[in-house]
Amino acid sequence: MSLLTVGTVAFDAIETPFGKTDKIVGGAGTYIAWSASYFSKRVNLVSVIGDDFDMNELDLLRARGVDTEGIDIKAGKKSFFWSGKYHLDMNTRDTLITDLNVLMEFDPQIPESYKDSDILMLGNIDPALQIKVIGQMPKRPKLIVMDTMNFWMTDPFIDNLKKVIGMVDVLAVNDAEARQLSNEYSLVKAAAKIMAMGPKYLIIKKGEHGALLFHEKNVFFAPALPLEEVFDPTGAGDTFAGGFCGYLDKTRDISYENMKRAIIYGSAMASFCVEKFGTQRLKELSHKNIENRVREFIDLVQFDIEIAE
Repeated sequence: MSLLTVGTVAFDAIETPFGKTDKIVGGAGTYIAWSASYFSKRVNLVSVIGDDFDMNELDLLRARGVDTEGIDIKAGKKSFFWSGKYHLDMNTRDTLITDLNVLMEFDPQIPESYKDSDILMLGNIDPALQIKVIGQMPKRPKLIVMDTMNFWMTDPFIDNLKKVIGMVDVLAVNDAEARQLSNEYSLVKAAAKIMAMGPKYLIIKKGEHGALLFHEKNVFFAPALPLEEVFDPTGAGDTFAGGFCGYLDKTRDISYENMKRAIIYGSAMASFCVEKFGTQRLKELSHKNIENRVREFIDLVQFDIEIAE
């Protein structure tokens, strides 16, 4: 099978209570591709960058088996740049700088060699572009997964957002976004309302409190692994998505039962991401590291209990 992801490849500058960086490589497409590359044999990446981007980073992605033909390099233009500062709880942050640069003219074009991809992962971009990407696929992928954020849940984007939600199989949002999209505080009620918009599956990410997977009347909970050190949560959600989709692609199984396993693998990958700034930790992993981390997740929730009468 194969995985196609469309999302940003960018520069970030990050400050947390534990340190700060100058410009480093980030972007949803970058994190998704790095994470998925540990599972999927074929990861196709569509994005846009300026010629100021570090091309060595693309070489590293290609060495991981990521096909970068779909990255449009704009001559004489600057790459998307975001700078943010995290608060002590690491769940809230202030955006300091957002320079859209080449992202303002992002017009995703899917190469012919990508159009037979089995899984399509739509990173967090304008819903109108997500719709355009789906429209370029001559045959519907076996699974379409999308991420989005609160910015797109307001005018003038909300109508397109609801349209694309109705076109996908899996939607991934965080708990605050689920509440905003549904106007429901209860996440169970929120999930029912959102799935009524079209997707068969809904993932609600709760950061350090894990993730929920909803399907019909079923709910699966995956915890987050308690970590001694969390340096940088940037990209953790995208890394989760890459691990989730990559595992489904590797196992060739998109059933609800296998999605439960994929949630654990996605959570494991996200737990690595936050241990260092940017993509640094994702570049150092081995398959043994990943399997050991997954076993930690299993040990975290495995227990025997007798029901008292």
